[in-house]
Amino acid sequence: MKEGKIIKVSGPLVVAVDMPDARMFDVVLVSAQKLIGEVVEIKNEKISIQVYEETGGIGPGEPVVSTGDPLSVELGPGLLEAIYDGIQRPLDAIYEKVGDMVERGVSVPCLDREKKWEFVPKLKVGDQVEQGDILGVVQENVVIEHRIMAPPGISGRLKDISGGSFTVTDTIARIENGSEIHDISLMQRWPVRKRRPYRNKLAPEIPLSTGQRIIDNLFPLAKGGTACVPGPFGSGKTVVQHQLAKWADTDIVVYIGCGERGNEMTDVLIELPEIIDPHSGESLMKRSVLVANTSNMPVAAREASIYTGITIAEYFRDMGYDVALMADSTSRWAEALREISGRLEEMPGEEGYPAYLATKVAEFYERAGRVVTLGGDGNRIGSISAIGAVSPPGGDMSDPVVQATLKVVKVFWGLDAKLAYRRHFPAINWLNSYSLYNENLEEYFGKEIAEDWVKLRADSMRLLQREAELEEIVRLIGKDSLSPQDQLTLETARMIREDFLHQNAFHKEDSYTSLNKQYRLLRLILRAGDNFKQAIERRISVSKLFGLPICEQISKAKFIPEANIQDFDKLEENLVEQVEALA
Repeated sequence: MKEGKIIKVSGPLVVAVDMPDARMFDVVLVSAQKLIGEVVEIKNEKISIQVYEETGGIGPGEPVVSTGDPLSVELGPGLLEAIYDGIQRPLDAIYEKVGDMVERGVSVPCLDREKKWEFVPKLKVGDQVEQGDILGVVQENVVIEHRIMAPPGISGRLKDISGGSFTVTDTIARIENGSEIHDISLMQRWPVRKRRPYRNKLAPEIPLSTGQRIIDNLFPLAKGGTACVPGPFGSGKTVVQHQLAKWADTDIVVYIGCGERGNEMTDVLIELPEIIDPHSGESLMKRSVLVANTSNMPVAAREASIYTGITIAEYFRDMGYDVALMADSTSRWAEALREISGRLEEMPGEEGYPAYLATKVAEFYERAGRVVTLGGDGNRIGSISAIGAVSPPGGDMSDPVVQATLKVVKVFWGLDAKLAYRRHFPAINWLNSYSLYNENLEEYFGKEIAEDWVKLRADSMRLLQREAELEEIVRLIGKDSLSPQDQLTLETARMIREDFLHQNAFHKEDSYTSLNKQYRLLRLILRAGDNFKQAIERRISVSKLFGLPICEQISKAKFIPEANIQDFDKLEENLVEQVEALA
């Protein structure tokens, strides 16, 4: 490639000339320090490059060299338990090489080139191989089996395959297609801006169990679905995503810290290794990949971190795993797009964001989904569930990033600062939030959990909405002026809010609630409401009913261990006995 030269430096944007062979989205090495950048605009002879490292001290006249390849990630054994920066450089390896401060231009292989992995073939010489077929497996750790697949676009007859210990660059198989012979290693590369292919996409009909009661019961997310968590500063966006990373019913977690504060990523790094995965009994970190681009890292690399994370997620999806992708936060990514767009002097859209913001957001979320993967068997199913946090200034839901996201995602968990200030977590506002997957998942909940799951959900939402209406009246005339039935509605709704929707992320028993326990807890609260309603019709006062010992027992029911779920039977018996005794 011909060496170009810099003619202009404007923050993360570098303009170069004399690069006739450069193509859009090619990776280039900027200056003698070989800073990594990506071509984002070609206008006449001028090449605009967004640089993913600090450009201070770089000036006109310095060299620029194109690698001829698009920005790509390395996919293979060693991804799990790793923490990468936005362009997939392993931060632990960088620390060992240069110390505490990440130096500009430091080059470290994305996957360890020295470590050997034990490869066990699943096919034999002479077998016909299609793209996506599993050639063999590597036991990456005690939790996850890493499946080595024929790369997309490569098929033919298996000419050679070997078992044993290999590095990620060693040839483990050769596939013959006519006169072409393809060498296959444990590692493959894939451009991050290009979605990985699959056979076909499936309807979202299976819920993603998260253990968070307000999510699973009122606003569920389907496996392969998309959700956004917008909210103002301090409303608990990061805590919600941490909870989902810990407890979601998935095989792999890809957590992207996009422009977030360093202490939040530090919390993730400290917590995940200590959390025991309820499915395997091992550390949660053993099935996690972290992509960290904190607020003090170069702005342009925020965009790369988003694409790096989703490409890694697609790779594990293709193996047949269910993947949960957490992006915290996509607002910081949008700010990076605004920064580069402004320096490119493009026509701005609303609030200075680029006019193509909605397209970029849609392209990201559309890479989620539950799919039938490539491969000759045709029955391997994987999914990516994408959950993006959005940080609108001041919690303004009319922010362009929020609106662009809501046009694409199917679940909206709207966080409320007032709830957060009242220490009600998760601070998801049940009056503003919604899930468009409810109808799709009704059949599953009815079959797998309980026939009246949908009815209980509808009854609880009706009570919460009625409570909101009554609160306006209470402010004007006081609670005592309400009819006994309306007072009962307020008290039952309060029980739903405080004893069901409120959840302590740091309590051993309350942090996670299975679907079965959620059903029993909500059924107990609503049965209490029904029994109290019958008692009121028999002229028993609301104050006496809510002074019964069962009310305190219900408030503590969420702390019942999962192993003692039969205790709910006794509580339901106590409820009937105490109400009858009062009557």
